[in-house]
Amino acid sequence: MIASSMIPQTSASPPPLRLSLAMWGMAVAFYLFGFFQRVTPAVLTQELMREFSLTAAALGNLSAFYFYFYAGMQIPTGMLVDRFGPRRIFWIGSLVGGIGALLFAGAQSVAAAAFGRGLVGGSVAVAWVSMLKLSSHWFDARRLGIVTGISLAVGTMGAVLAGLPLRALADGFGWRWVIAASGVLILALAAAIRAFMRDDPSERGYISHAATAPSPEPQSLAAVLKGLLEIWRYPNVALLVFIPSGLCGVFLTFTGLWGVPFFVQVHRLGTQAASLITSGMMIAFSLGGILFGHLSDRWVKRKAPYLLGGLLCLVGFAVLAVAPGAPLALLVPLALLSGLGSGAMCLTFLFAKESVPARLAGTVAGAANMGVMIGPLTQQPVIGWILDRYWTGVLAGGVRVYDGQAYQVAFIFLFLWILAAFGALLMTRETHCRPYGEDSPGL
Repeated sequence: MIASSMIPQTSASPPPLRLSLAMWGMAVAFYLFGFFQRVTPAVLTQELMREFSLTAAALGNLSAFYFYFYAGMQIPTGMLVDRFGPRRIFWIGSLVGGIGALLFAGAQSVAAAAFGRGLVGGSVAVAWVSMLKLSSHWFDARRLGIVTGISLAVGTMGAVLAGLPLRALADGFGWRWVIAASGVLILALAAAIRAFMRDDPSERGYISHAATAPSPEPQSLAAVLKGLLEIWRYPNVALLVFIPSGLCGVFLTFTGLWGVPFFVQVHRLGTQAASLITSGMMIAFSLGGILFGHLSDRWVKRKAPYLLGGLLCLVGFAVLAVAPGAPLALLVPLALLSGLGSGAMCLTFLFAKESVPARLAGTVAGAANMGVMIGPLTQQPVIGWILDRYWTGVLAGGVRVYDGQAYQVAFIFLFLWILAAFGALLMTRETHCRPYGEDSPGL
C-alpha cells in the first residue's frame, strides 16, 4: 500500500499548459546558452587575440573547437536521447556545458581554452533533438509547429545576447567574469532540470501527448551505422548535407567570429556598434526561419522558398566579396537580408526527412545538422589563414589589424562556398511537403 501510494495516479486530462511551458522553458534555456556560447568569440576577438597571443588562423581554430565537438555529437545524439530520455541528457549536458564555460573563462593557455570551448560545443549539441522529443510528449501535436518555431527564435536570442549585451558586460566586468557567470547559471539550471524536469506527463500524473504515438525502441549502434550508410543511397541527402554548410555555415562564420572585426577594422566602427550589426543579422535569421517555414507550408514546397532564401544570402555576400569597403548604408541592409535568407536553412531538416523512408528520419536529421556545422568548423580557421596570409604587419594594442584587401579575399572564399551550395540546391528534387514514397525524390 505504501509503495502504491507513491506512484502518481494518472489524471484523465493532459498536463496544464503552464506545466508544459515550465518543462520546455528549462530545455530552451539550455538551447539559448548554446547559441550564446557559439558566437562569443566574435565580440571577444581582441581580448582573445591579446591574452593568448593569437594570430587570425589560431583564433579561427580556437573558435572552431565548439563546432568540432558539436559535429561529432550529432550522430550519437538521437540514440542517446531514445535510450536515456531527454531529462537525463539535458541535466548531464548542462553540467558538462557549465564546467566547459568555467574552464574557458579561467583558461591560461590556448589548449585549456580550446578544451573548455569543445566541452561546451559537445554538450549543447544534444539540445535541439532532446527538446524536440521532450516537446512531443508535453505539447499537443497541433502546437508542435509553433513550439518548434519559437524554440528556434528563443535560441537565436542567445546569439543576440552575445552581441551588444556581452560587449557592454565585458567592458564593465571583464570577459572572464561574464563567461564564468554564464557557466554558473547553467550549473544552476542543471540542478533545476534534475529536480523538476520529467520526460513524460505521466510522471506527473497526467496523460501524455505521445500516448497514441509511442517512441520507437532504442536502436543499437549497429543499426545506427547501417542507417548512416543507407541514407546516401537517396540523391537528395548528399546535397542537403552540403547545402546548409554554405547557406547557413557562412552566416555562422561571419556573425560568429569575423563580422565584428571586419566592421571594426575596415569601417572603423566601435566594437559595440559592430556587435549591434551582427546581432541584427541574428534577429533577421530568426525571423527568416519563421518566414520561410510559413512560405513552405503555404506553397506546399521545400525547394522554392529555400532557393529564395539562398538568393538573398548569395546577393549579400556577393557585395561583400566585390566591394567590402562599400558604404555602410548599403552593406548593413544587405547583411540583414543575407541573415534573413539564411533562416531558410530550417527547411533543410523537413526537406531531408521527406527524401528518405520514415525509419531513417532521425539519422538523416543528424547528418543534415552535422552538415550545418561543416561550414564554420572549416571556414573559421581558413578565413583566419587567409587574413594572416594578407596581413601587412600592422598592430594595434598588440593585436593584428587586417585591411580591406585581406577581408575581400576572405569574403570571396565565402561567396564561392555559398555559390556552390546554391548550385547544389538547384540540383535537388522537390518533395512538395510529402513523405517519402509519394512521388519520392529518392527514386
